[in-house]
Amino acid sequence: MRALTSCLLAAIASGYGFAAAACEPPAPIPMPDGATATRDQMLAAQAQVRAYQAAMNELLACLATELDGEGEQAPEEFKSLMVSRHNAAVAEMEGVAAAFNDQLRAFRAANPAPAAN
Repeated sequence: MRALTSCLLAAIASGYGFAAAACEPPAPIPMPDGATATRDQMLAAQAQVRAYQAAMNELLACLATELDGEGEQAPEEFKSLMVSRHNAAVAEMEGVAAAFNDQLRAFRAANPAPAAN
């Protein structure tokens, strides 16, 4: 009986894993070294970060749609998985933004603006 229960739970989890896999995160983006990057490289990185954040917002919407689609009858394991994926995505977005801001500060330190007359 225990083996049957384990097999049943594995089948359910794999089914939900397949549904959750439809919501795929974007590929990681390279971050330039702000201390050595050119202005054009930093502007390109800024555009990549914005596109990445937009794609991650689409991921968050997808996860919410998947969870809402299952409704209240969704198993707690599925709900927990979707909440974990949401929280991980938000943490990753914050990490990418912080990394870009760190490199932007390094760029500004290495390339101070000329003094205004």
